[in-house]
Amino acid sequence: MLLLPNYLNWLKSLNIYFQRRVLAIFALGFSSGLPLMLVFGVLSFWLREAGVSRADIGYFSWVALAYAIKWLWSPLADHLQIPYLHHKLGRRRSWLLSSQLAVVLAIVCMAMMDPQKDLAVMAVFAVVLAFASATQDINVDAFRIESAPEKLQAALAAAYLAGYRLAMILASAGTLWLAAVFSDSNKASDSSYDLSGWQTAYMFMACCMLPGILTTLLSKEPVSLLQQHQTSTGSALRRFYQWLKQAVVAPFIDFFQRYKWQALLILALIACYRLTDIVMGVMANAFYVDMGYSKEEVASISKIYGVIMTLAGAGLGGVLINQFGTARILFLGALLSAATNLLFAALSQIGYDLAWLTLIISADNLSAGIATSAFLAYLSSLVNLAFTATQYAIFSSLMLLLPKFVGGFSGSWVEQLGYSQFFTMTALLGIPALVLIVLIERWRAHQS
Repeated sequence: MLLLPNYLNWLKSLNIYFQRRVLAIFALGFSSGLPLMLVFGVLSFWLREAGVSRADIGYFSWVALAYAIKWLWSPLADHLQIPYLHHKLGRRRSWLLSSQLAVVLAIVCMAMMDPQKDLAVMAVFAVVLAFASATQDINVDAFRIESAPEKLQAALAAAYLAGYRLAMILASAGTLWLAAVFSDSNKASDSSYDLSGWQTAYMFMACCMLPGILTTLLSKEPVSLLQQHQTSTGSALRRFYQWLKQAVVAPFIDFFQRYKWQALLILALIACYRLTDIVMGVMANAFYVDMGYSKEEVASISKIYGVIMTLAGAGLGGVLINQFGTARILFLGALLSAATNLLFAALSQIGYDLAWLTLIISADNLSAGIATSAFLAYLSSLVNLAFTATQYAIFSSLMLLLPKFVGGFSGSWVEQLGYSQFFTMTALLGIPALVLIVLIERWRAHQS
């Protein structure tokens, strides 16, 4: 009987995921997660099948650096009004809708390209997609943080992650499966590459942005603490200086005033927390191709076990954070993310093995769900609501800048080291994050 209260507390923790605003964040998370794999993950599978070298695939991943520099234009989301749409939808929803429509257009344009003939043009549209997607992320994050008090942020982060990871599964497994199903059956039997299937798959992914667009249109505009009474007097140069001071400089000053020198430790943790999984992820799909796995095999395993573990990891991460606090789960997530890379190293030695592939995809999605839930909750706790979009964009940009840049060299490293040593090296990249978490928590304990 003593276990009953604890059991009821766990059930109460799960009920939080059925609130309307949590479900809305789930849908917006889905909209955010969909474009990422189309420029970062599944695209490498397409390029490798088309005969693009692993080194070029690694360099091609630099288009995703748009996610790492989004802080440069994030002040616009806090301070620039989009004509007509701002009046109809409000600040956050007008930016959301504009970026979502740009994402759809960019995906459609990529679907019309052939990497064997139009690789440079395809790269341009991939850059456009990355910038539109990063802009959407800026505003989804701001919408999420402004939609609920701090006590609900862990649940919102978990819901966002569940939608985000499900969209990543759809964009990866779904795209691979559709590319296989709609491939031209009359193509030469000795060719492993067919364009029509990939084009159909990308067109379908563009249509999958509809749930996020509908959620944007049907949601309520969140309350923001932004100061709207910016002065409009003086010369144009003076007005620009005042806007620059409030929109760009003030968020940085606020962060360092609140955390002082410890801000450097926090920024270092943000910069390296996802280093291990992002650098490895650049080569994951190229690895599947080189190991002999078909699109259908990777898609089927991702669609079944990946979805299950994604939901389990996101939900478990949110519940664990509520029970044990963010710091402990942040450490656990970093440890698991590094450890799963060693499974890839083992598979490279074992060779083609569907059972091992299933284990790896399941473990990877479960650990990513736990780690990302904790990391999103941690980043949200650092934000001052007066600078929501700008500060969160700075943090999430910094989170991606170093990993995306280093990941660009991953193809060259694989060609020099081989897959086994490469995956082992990426696992070791997780050690700095573990050390920084311990140092930050010791500082916090000393402060309290």
